[in-house]
Amino acid sequence: MKRSHITYIFFLLLCMAGVLCGYPIDGYKTTGIRRLERLSGIIGGTLKGTMPVEGARLSLEQIKLNLIGTLEDSTFVLPPVDAEFQKRIDNLFPNRHESYSLAVLEITPGKPKRFAQRQADRQFSPGSVGKLAIAAGLFAELKKICPDSFEERCRILKSRMVTADEWILSDTHEIPVFDTASKSFAMRPARIGDVFSLYEWADHMLSASANSAASITWKEVVLMRAFGAGYPPSAEQEKEFFQKTPKSQIAEIAFAVVNEPLRAAGIEKEEFQLASLFTGTGKRKIPISAGSNASPIGLIKFLLALEQGRIVDRPSGLEIKRLMYMTAKRIRYASAPALTGAAVYFKSGSLYRCKEEPGFLCGKYMGNVENVMNSVAIVEHPDGPVYLVVLMSNVLRKNSAVEHQTIATYIDKIIKN
Repeated sequence: MKRSHITYIFFLLLCMAGVLCGYPIDGYKTTGIRRLERLSGIIGGTLKGTMPVEGARLSLEQIKLNLIGTLEDSTFVLPPVDAEFQKRIDNLFPNRHESYSLAVLEITPGKPKRFAQRQADRQFSPGSVGKLAIAAGLFAELKKICPDSFEERCRILKSRMVTADEWILSDTHEIPVFDTASKSFAMRPARIGDVFSLYEWADHMLSASANSAASITWKEVVLMRAFGAGYPPSAEQEKEFFQKTPKSQIAEIAFAVVNEPLRAAGIEKEEFQLASLFTGTGKRKIPISAGSNASPIGLIKFLLALEQGRIVDRPSGLEIKRLMYMTAKRIRYASAPALTGAAVYFKSGSLYRCKEEPGFLCGKYMGNVENVMNSVAIVEHPDGPVYLVVLMSNVLRKNSAVEHQTIATYIDKIIKN
């Protein structure tokens, strides 16, 4: 019997014994996220599909916040730069583009923290990294609705079914669609009429980085703030809210719900701010006048606060970390072979634009007008280094997905040595 099958059976035995069972290995039972049921079948050998890499097979009890429990770890302050660590990080960039900006913090248990940075306060368009702010806003509003019960917050996420409508238009990002009865599976963009739980929309937003899911989830967070204990509203109540409430008022709510949790965690607006929905329809329905921006220092602060239990609260931070856990295909920074055995909690974002240029062929992640690539990761090697890293760049005409993968390999080597 294959080792992966033995591991899976072990997790099932834990479940039958009453222990919190595997997430995401068996996360379907606790979250209702259907793609996880398919993943369980692949690992168990009952369904065909690509086996997740070794680092993608952690159980629920193995996913923890790393910085809980000491006074030092409850502060907003990053440690000072470690001179030797900084020197080794600097050596990666003498011949690379000037736009590369970085923040990296090693938090390996039992070792002193090590911090290094490069132009960490430089601002970039956040792209899909901004979806982390929506996740924070989602759990912040759930806490207001159910302040005394995290289980009740999760019940809302699992039971609130949301039908895809014009808010998803338009988006080409593919999402995993799995039918638990027929076992049919497809990777395709969301379609009008698709029905997913709020848990699944949040998962599509982070794991598949679907813009459709981001706008749907953000819209639901706005409804939570508007209706409070009356959430979820009926279809008629929701329609009336968006038809009769001034757009300026809705925009004010939308901006507040995703940015207030960042400020509460000590992240300044110059460091990380989200102010634009992710679909054309979303932008028309909620036109926010402010601008979006992010920097490595703001995003490393987000990861630090997450590990400290300061993004909303401890259970919320842990659940966001679970939603960031990569169990599907690893891409960009996270696809570095050196990370195969590591657990990786990841979000990336890209923005690329092209114009006609003799001899240049435009392609994904290699624009010649704009070519932003942002990578945000928590890396946990088994019995080894644990670190937080944010890498942001705007290198024209080069495949930034490959560049980030390459730099990830070098950073991991530095951390290990």
